[in-house]
Amino acid sequence: MSAVLPLALAAAGTDTIEPVAPGWRLIVGALVGIAVIVALIVAGKVHPFLALMIGGLTVGIVDGQNVADVITSFSTGFGTTAAGVGILIALGAMFARLLADSGGADQIVDTIVGHASPRLLPWAMALVGAIIGLPMFFEIGLVLLMPVIYLVARRSQLSLVTVGIPALAGLSAMHGLVPPHPGPLAAIQNLHADLGVTLAFGVIVAIPTVIVSGPLFGRLAGTWVDVAPPATFDPAERAEDERRPGFGITLFSVLLPVVLMLAKALADIVIDDETQGVQKVLDVLGTPLIALLIAVLVGMFTLGRNAGFDRARLSKTLEASLPPIAGILLIVSAGGGFKQVLVDSGIGTLLADWAKGANISAVLLAWVLAVLIRLATGSATVATITASSLMVGVVAGQSTAETSLVVLAVGAGSVFFSHVNDAGFWLVKEYFGMTVGQTIKTWSLMETVLSVSGLVFVLLLGLVV
Repeated sequence: MSAVLPLALAAAGTDTIEPVAPGWRLIVGALVGIAVIVALIVAGKVHPFLALMIGGLTVGIVDGQNVADVITSFSTGFGTTAAGVGILIALGAMFARLLADSGGADQIVDTIVGHASPRLLPWAMALVGAIIGLPMFFEIGLVLLMPVIYLVARRSQLSLVTVGIPALAGLSAMHGLVPPHPGPLAAIQNLHADLGVTLAFGVIVAIPTVIVSGPLFGRLAGTWVDVAPPATFDPAERAEDERRPGFGITLFSVLLPVVLMLAKALADIVIDDETQGVQKVLDVLGTPLIALLIAVLVGMFTLGRNAGFDRARLSKTLEASLPPIAGILLIVSAGGGFKQVLVDSGIGTLLADWAKGANISAVLLAWVLAVLIRLATGSATVATITASSLMVGVVAGQSTAETSLVVLAVGAGSVFFSHVNDAGFWLVKEYFGMTVGQTIKTWSLMETVLSVSGLVFVLLLGLVV
């Protein structure tokens, strides 16, 4: 299998690295570094970008490393991550903005929901959330879907929770399990997993996970909490005469990069001779950077032009997509720097030896680490980056499929029990008009069900691959 990114990642630590200090000191260093990050983010309200930088320096200092070497490790990891993952995040943001501004997202929602009976509405909303969640960050998808959730709940006379939880489950599952979202991309790069294989496995795991945590749990949660939809975002306020791309062309645009990357992954498995022309073409087209670049370029015509955008409007839309993701880029890149400090300390080798000696499943270990960091920091991205960093040595020598399963386990653990230290918790609370207790009984438990069911389906998939 080819590497996840067409970059030289020798500095990321695929080879076994000898520990720079005794084992107990490396463990203490990692724990202190993570504790510093948690304390800065949760108690000090420090931006995760700064917290990750300080945490990386703390790890190196406690380990007894030369500060200059620690800075070099952090800078190397930061640069490698920014060069690889950062470009993909930027392209994904551009496509998401095109999808939203052109009305393509609205077209997907209206078409799917409009053809669903009241009994099937929760299932339709889960499908909408998953499709919209493929190219969009969770927060963007939530803001985009809330008017539809309100409208569907009002027309169907169902609880806002019964309609909304399935959509949130679709969004959250894509955010945690399926690239090109920042968390899965960072974990893929950290662990040198194959993006195409991870994407295919992620979709396989996400489908039953969304069903369990979305329509099935949503029906139960709707009996616990009955919230009436507010009058906000009344459909009369929307301009009905605006041009929108058709459903078919919009769905084609959304799925295009996914299909390209999956085709490359399948070609890697089916075609043995890498010199064949088809293999060469798919290797290029299925490279994440090229696939997303193609999606943006195609979307400019299939989405932008079909919505009546002229060149100036297209330029403005693409330009407006980048400022909101500046913080995400810095956090993910700083996470890469923190990861490299951990890798260069040799703690991955230590954990790998311990896990092998204790005969602990790498998938289960990865999930537990991500859960603990998620509960402490409230950030799925920080949990994914940190947990995958600790697993680098553990996955060394594993097969492509096994490494991809570890990535998915990290992603599943990273969304466990969203609570008061998670910005998403407050976003859902305010949009749904719920109390803190109601939000915990609905949103927080849904995230927990999603995380646990995701782990179960990853373990089941591991039995057959």
